[in-house]
Amino acid sequence: MGPGDIKRLRDELGCSIGELAETLGVDVKTVLDWEAGERFPTKRHADKLESIRRTGPSAVLRKPRAKKAPTGLSLLADPRLWTIVRKLVAHPDFLTEVERLAEKYEDPVQ
Repeated sequence: MGPGDIKRLRDELGCSIGELAETLGVDVKTVLDWEAGERFPTKRHADKLESIRRTGPSAVLRKPRAKKAPTGLSLLADPRLWTIVRKLVAHPDFLTEVERLAEKYEDPVQ
């Protein structure tokens, strides 16, 4: 299995170098060296790469990705925001409470 084959396999599997390395039980540097043609996988690793190819993306150990905090339009689409806005408009005491609570938090625009 050559350098181009390993890169194509990662593309097929939709995985990062780190995820492929983790799945194979090797260092990231090893996979980088394979992709650069500086080293080549042993028969054991080449067989494992072929097995992973046959199994497909489900064979890859995925690292959990951090969820991004909602921003912009996704926040505006959140119905909870509009429930609070309606209550702020309808209940002046609630607005006063929210203003007092908001003093504890930094304004992200400033």
